[in-house]
Amino acid sequence: MTELFRYHNSDFLFARPSFIGGIARILDLGGTFKVYNDSSLEEVADLKAISEDWKAVGNTLRDALAEYRTSINK
Repeated sequence: MTELFRYHNSDFLFARPSFIGGIARILDLGGTFKVYNDSSLEEVADLKAISEDWKAVGNTLRDALAEYRTSINK
């Protein structure tokens, strides 16, 4: 399997703060650091999320089939 299809992010709409960002959020009483990744349209975000989810499912199935093939060929 090529590495092109190996890793997909199905959580791209969620912000990934750093350790320092987490500390800053504790001190942020006004909630100004509450930032999420967004998309231009809700439908586009849904399409991206569903696409990435199905790619992750496909990767899991490919890995399971490869493991099964190696187990029966032993």
